[in-house]
Amino acid sequence: MTTPIDTPSYSDQFPDHGQSPADHDKNLATGIVVSAYYRVHPDDRQTFIDAVIPDMVAARKMPGCIYYAFSPDLTDPNTFHLVEGWENEAAYERHEQAATFLAALATVVRNVRILDRQGVRYDVAKQHIDDPREKVA
Repeated sequence: MTTPIDTPSYSDQFPDHGQSPADHDKNLATGIVVSAYYRVHPDDRQTFIDAVIPDMVAARKMPGCIYYAFSPDLTDPNTFHLVEGWENEAAYERHEQAATFLAALATVVRNVRILDRQGVRYDVAKQHIDDPREKVA
């Protein structure tokens, strides 16, 4: 079971929290984090988006998924950033074997020209909430 880290609820500061399907609770302990980026050929951009959206939606509903987001880069529309947070190794592995993930992967591998990609998986030892707003008076 996922348990909150020892801090006041960050989400409580924002009354609109939970109104978007992309909202997630950063207070929940996250054991696995994946960070990656993909730069795709401009002609394949929409194919990439169409392939990853169904998996992103399905992943967010999977047990043990803390967060899962693909986002376009603000300075390069053909670059996408992926960040995933999973409760533990088992939750991460369930997603890696999920039909939605494998379908997205197959579509991207077969139909999208990836010009650059890097990805890293982290095993989280300790988690801290980062809120720099107090630095601004």
